Amino acid sequence: MLKQALILVLSVSLLTLSGLSTSLAGPRGGGGGGGSGGTDDYVPLSGDEITGLLFMREEEKVARDSYITLGGIWKLTIFANIAESEQSHMDAIGKLIDKYDLEDPVIPGVGEYTDHHLQDLYDALMLWGGQSMLDGLHVGAAIEETDIVDIQHQIELANHADVISTYQNLMCGSRNHLRAFVRQIENNGGTYTPGADYFPDSDIYFWDLAHSEMERDCKTAD
Repeated sequence: MLKQALILVLSVSLLTLSGLSTSLAGPRGGGGGGGSGGTDDYVPLSGDEITGLLFMREEEKVARDSYITLGGIWKLTIFANIAESEQSHMDAIGKLIDKYDLEDPVIPGVGEYTDHHLQDLYDALMLWGGQSMLDGLHVGAAIEETDIVDIQHQIELANHADVISTYQNLMCGSRNHLRAFVRQIENNGGTYTPGADYFPDSDIYFWDLAHSEMERDCKTAD
């Protein structure tokens, strides 16, 4: 029951904050997006783009901090490796925050957040992931599912080519992270069940994605 309850907390918390995307239910490639290209160095960000960057900066910190904490508990290499990758995700968004002179919401402590919803989410995830090694791996898969949905939503809201490109690179890394966590779940005798109903047939989408080949051309993470 704890697992099901915390999956609900995860999906409701993040999808309420960032908005629900349905476009992932289309072509199975994922990671595409709208927005216009062109030279945009001096074009101000839209309100949606600003909100999205600040939210995703802290959401990537939730992922990084979760893997740092779970790695300390369960001593699995996957947590250390993906925590490092999540740091590169944070850094990529941080560069955009600096470029557009935004106020960075990140505070330095592991497990500490400006957004109280994300604070509650982190605490709930650690309660779940601390139950067993497999639960820790399931937390990783759940985080990456939600990250994929949230990044896609931000791609659809973005207009700046540099913002879109950054999100697409993060999406590539998140797809690989999901594949890696699911592989570990199944190698350790567990069963991967996609989480909440993010969009129609999301369970099919994430199952197929999790069992597809790793991508080798992600620019910010592998």
